Amino acid sequence: MSVSIRGLGHAYAELETIARLDLEVPNGSVVGLVGPSGCGKSTLLELICGLREPGAGAIEVEGATAPPERLRHCAFMPQRDALLPWYSALDNAALALRNRGQGRGTARAEVAPLFAHFGLAGFERARPAELSGGMRQRVAFLRTLAAGKPVLALDEPFAALDAITRAEMQGWLAAALREEPRTVVLVTHDVEEALYLADHVAVLSARPARIVAELPSPAPRAADRDAAVTAPEFVAARERATAALKGAIA
Repeated sequence: MSVSIRGLGHAYAELETIARLDLEVPNGSVVGLVGPSGCGKSTLLELICGLREPGAGAIEVEGATAPPERLRHCAFMPQRDALLPWYSALDNAALALRNRGQGRGTARAEVAPLFAHFGLAGFERARPAELSGGMRQRVAFLRTLAAGKPVLALDEPFAALDAITRAEMQGWLAAALREEPRTVVLVTHDVEEALYLADHVAVLSARPARIVAELPSPAPRAADRDAAVTAPEFVAARERATAALKGAIA
C-alpha cells in the first residue's frame, strides 16, 4: 500500500475531528474522499502529509511513519491555487524545484516543456492575475507534479470554478493521471467528481469522521467524461454514494 491508515484519531483541544478511521490506498490508485462540510476531510489530508500529527493510530506513506518523512513523499495542493502574484506562471510552476535547491534557470528549463502539455503554451510569462481560473489551477497542478513526489494530496482543487470549467478541468486531470499515474488522495464535496476521477470513493461521516461506506468507481478517468457520467452504471453508483452521504449527515 502506498498510504495506510489504521485506527486514526485526531482532535483540536476538546473537539474530536477524526475517530477510529482506517484507509488503504494502493500504489498508483486514486481514492476520493467525500463527506459533510467540516467533517475533517482537509485535516485528514494534512495528517497524511505529515503537516499534523495524529492523536491516535498510525499513518504510513511509502513506508514512512514519521511526519517529516511522510511529507517528503507527498505533494499537497490546497483548495486555493496559492500562486505567488508577483511570479510568472513559469516561475510559479518551477517553485517546487526551487524549493528543492535547483537554480532558477535549471528549474525553468525543466518545467517549460510541460506548458504545452498542460494547455498553457504562450502563457509562461503571464502573471496569475492574467490567467483564467482553470489556467491557474493547471499551473498549480503542474507545480504539484513537478515536485516529483509519489503521493499527491489534492484538497478540492476545482471547488472555486464554475460548473462548465470544473467539468473541463475534471476531464483534463483525468487525462493527466492516465498519462502519468500517481497515488492520489482527492478530497471533494462533489460525488460525481469523486466517482469520475477516483478508482474508489470513501464516504466519511459527520464529525468525528470515520468511513461509513467505500464504493468502487464504474469508469475511473474515462476518456469521454460526458459519456462516463451519464452511463446507467455511473448514475447508479452516484445514487448509492449520495445515499451513503445523506446517511452520514443524518
